[in-house]
Amino acid sequence: MTETKPLSGKLALVTGASRGIGAATAEALAREGAHVLLVARTASALEEVEERIHQAGGSATIAPLDLTDGEGIGKLGAAVAERWGQLDVLVLNAAMLGSLTPVEHIDPKEYSRILTLNVGSSQALIAAFDPILRKAERADVIGVTSSVGHEPRAFWGAYGSSKAGLENLLGSYADETEHTKRIRVHIVDPGATRTRMRQLAFPGEEPESVKPPEVVAEFILGRVLSDAPTGELVRAPDA
Repeated sequence: MTETKPLSGKLALVTGASRGIGAATAEALAREGAHVLLVARTASALEEVEERIHQAGGSATIAPLDLTDGEGIGKLGAAVAERWGQLDVLVLNAAMLGSLTPVEHIDPKEYSRILTLNVGSSQALIAAFDPILRKAERADVIGVTSSVGHEPRAFWGAYGSSKAGLENLLGSYADETEHTKRIRVHIVDPGATRTRMRQLAFPGEEPESVKPPEVVAEFILGRVLSDAPTGELVRAPDA
């Protein structure tokens, strides 16, 4: 008899799925039976993640997309609604770090890009997928934040303020949808994790000194499979 996996028949969408926490989370969700839509800009990198999922016995579909393109997000939402009809898991992971610099030196054009990707795209994704999240028996929305979103730090003003905005946005959505008893929002601070963004922020750090993205992925999976309440800001374990 074939074992039924906990996410069998479920559809998950993961942004920033071409590497790091996004890729690891996509693979963890697929392992537990979900069909995963892989979203990021680079098709070739998404194909590598898709191949790993298929080799492990899971299923996935790539959806190359620049998440700063609001119109493209709307089209993706319409396409997913037409093909699948509902969405069970939405992981908002894509983000850019930008330059670490004093607030008075933040480049306006770069700051605009940071806010568009780190906050604006998440709002656009929620807007595009809210109708089919509501059609799921139970849907989970996971937003990946950072400690600097709620603990300001010198030189992190641009990135930190974008994550503060994301946390507030997700907290509002959690409050707005709590009455449905069908949508749960999880705000996840991954902590120090071995990612490309971490390497850019801490170039002198030994990569092996921090946890791999798979630890965060398992934590996110655990939130999806648990009875955790909506709207919580939680931190992934360090190992």
